[in-house]
Amino acid sequence: MTLWKRLAVFLCLSSALSFAASWSGALVDSKCYASEERNVNPTDTSTYVDRDKNLEIRQCAPKAKTKSFTFVDQDGLSFKLDDAGNVKAADLFQKTGKRRYYAVAITGQISNKTIAVDSISEAK
Repeated sequence: MTLWKRLAVFLCLSSALSFAASWSGALVDSKCYASEERNVNPTDTSTYVDRDKNLEIRQCAPKAKTKSFTFVDQDGLSFKLDDAGNVKAADLFQKTGKRRYYAVAITGQISNKTIAVDSISEAK
């Protein structure tokens, strides 16, 4: 393979990895949500099916003192926000106020169950 072909392949692959994606879901308090996720009966084999994710999301809605946020997508998968994302989420929360269910739209990149947030906005 010539140098130019290798360079072209490398540029195509590297640019594909740098595109941001967007998701819709709920914003929750990280500590509260992690606690809810750990709160399971160790002998129950069907815990995922029996869980009420919507109740957990409502119970862990962000509060004024929340500094660390988790994003829960529509499939129930959760991702922590990076430091910059936590700042953006706190700013959004301060602007919009407390709610029982905090629906948001996020754009960014996922790496190791953490979203590097480019933007976060209230979902319409």
